[in-house]
Amino acid sequence: MTTRRQADGGIVVEVRGSLDAATVDALRVSLLDTLQSDRPALMIVDLTYVTFMDSMGIGTLVAGHEAARDIGTRFLLRNPSEFVHRQLRVTGLTDLFGLPSDPSSSRTYTV
Repeated sequence: MTTRRQADGGIVVEVRGSLDAATVDALRVSLLDTLQSDRPALMIVDLTYVTFMDSMGIGTLVAGHEAARDIGTRFLLRNPSEFVHRQLRVTGLTDLFGLPSDPSSSRTYTV
């Protein structure tokens, strides 16, 4: 996982590999710490390279969304794979994350 600041002040967190019990703690800490310390206007979680996500990964994204909402930060998911989109759809969270019903219709979603 890498975190970088964009020229506009937004922060991009690029996640790689699996989001499961073995890996989500690092992502959760990174999201929450970055939100608290930097208070960006925008946080983008880039899921391009996420190959697997279970309920722990979903819970981490929800926690990031809630923490961002609490401080007034806009939270975006970028480039979720069809697998990741399907996991969110199956769990009934597509509305929370503002995802369209067809994952190929757009690749960046407002959360």
